[in-house]
Amino acid sequence: MKILIINTHDISGGAARAAYRLHQALLEAGVESRMLVQSKKSADETVIGRKSITIAQKAVGIVRPQLDGLPTRIYNHKTKTLFSPSWVPMSSVIRGIENFDPDVVHLHWICGGMMSIEDIGKIKKPIVWSLHDMWAFTGGCHYDKECGKYVTSCGSCSVLGSKKEYDLSRHVFLRKQKAFADMDNIIIIGLSRWLADCAQKSALFASKRVLNLPNPIDTRIFAPIKKQEARMVLNLPMDKKIILYGAMSATSDPRKGYNELIKALRMIPQDSDTELLVFGSSGSDNTLDCNFKIHYLGNIHEDLLPSLYSAADVMVVPSLQENLSNAIMESLACGTPVIAFAIGGNGDLIDHKLNGYLAEPFSSADLAEGISCVLNSAHPELLAQNAREKVLRCFDRKVVAKKYIELYKSVIR
Repeated sequence: MKILIINTHDISGGAARAAYRLHQALLEAGVESRMLVQSKKSADETVIGRKSITIAQKAVGIVRPQLDGLPTRIYNHKTKTLFSPSWVPMSSVIRGIENFDPDVVHLHWICGGMMSIEDIGKIKKPIVWSLHDMWAFTGGCHYDKECGKYVTSCGSCSVLGSKKEYDLSRHVFLRKQKAFADMDNIIIIGLSRWLADCAQKSALFASKRVLNLPNPIDTRIFAPIKKQEARMVLNLPMDKKIILYGAMSATSDPRKGYNELIKALRMIPQDSDTELLVFGSSGSDNTLDCNFKIHYLGNIHEDLLPSLYSAADVMVVPSLQENLSNAIMESLACGTPVIAFAIGGNGDLIDHKLNGYLAEPFSSADLAEGISCVLNSAHPELLAQNAREKVLRCFDRKVVAKKYIELYKSVIR
C-alpha cells in the first residue's frame, strides 16, 4: 500500500505537525508512506520537497505564497482571518503524484501557493482529504466568522470586508464548484465532528462522502513530566499556580481568544500565587489591567512542549472557532486539564468537569469560572488522570493509524 500525504509544510505549523504525525504513525505501522511538501524543514528522507525542473518554476516556487495573496489586496477592509484564492499556476504537485504513483493521495493543508484549485481536480488517484480548517468548502476563507454562506454559495464576504455579492469569494467558490463537480474519487475527512458536519452541509461537499477521523498524537513524546522537573527546565517558579495559554499569533489573531482570556482573568480575584504563561507571542498591549503576572515565552520549540504543558496547572484555549486543537490534545496527553469554549471540535477532546471545562460561548465570566474550578479542584490528580486516559483511548497514534489504514484499504478495494 503506497500513501502520498500532501501538505504545504512538513513540520511548520499545526496542520503540518498533524499531517507529519500521521505520516510517522503510518510508517511505524508498516505502510509505505511518503510526504510531499512545498517547504521542507526536516531532514526526513521520506519527506519529498517539491522540485521544479525549470528556472522559471524555481523562481515562481519561492514567491508562490506572496503571489497567491495578491488578489486579496484590493480589499481595504479585509480582516486578519486568512483567505487563500489558490490560483497560482505552474504547480509541480501533479507531476510529483505521478512520479510516486500512490494507491491513495491524502491531502491535508494545501494553501500558501502549494497548489491551485484546478490542480485538485486533475488528481486521478483516489483522494482522502483531511480538513484542518474550513477552506476546502468556502469561497477562500479558512474560518467563516460564522457567516454560514458556504451552505449555498459565497459572496459579500465578511472576511474580505466586502459588500459585493460577486466578489473574490464568489469567484473562488465557483472555481471550486467547477473543479470538484466530477470528482467521484474523493472522501472528505472532518478532523472534528463539527467540521465533518460543516463539510456535509456545504454546497461543495453535500454529495461527497464525509467522515470524521481525528489527528493522531505520539503519547510516548507527549506524556506527563513531574511538575517540579518541568518547571526547572523552563526556569519557572516552583511555588505558583500556573495558567498556560498559547497558539501561533497568540495575542494578535482575534480568533485565538486572547481578549476573552484577559477579560476572564480580570474577573478572578487578584492572587499573587497565580501567574499566566504565554507561548507563541513575545508580548501584548492588552495586559494593563490584568491581575496576574504574565510570562511571555515567544515561540517554543516542539521538543519543549511536553515540559511546558506539564509545568502548568491548567491550559486555557479560548479560541472563537476551532477544529481539533493540537494544543488541547497535547496538553491532555501530558495530564494537564484544559478549559475552552464549547465550540467546534473542543467537545471531542474535553469532557466537561472530567478532564477540563467547557465554557459557555463566548462568556469570559464562565471562562473565569472554569479557571477557578480547575485551579481549586479537590481532586487535581483525577483531572490529570482523566486527561491522559482520554487521549490514550481516542487519539493515540496506533489507534488513529489503524482507522486510516482501514479507510485506505476500503478506498483501494
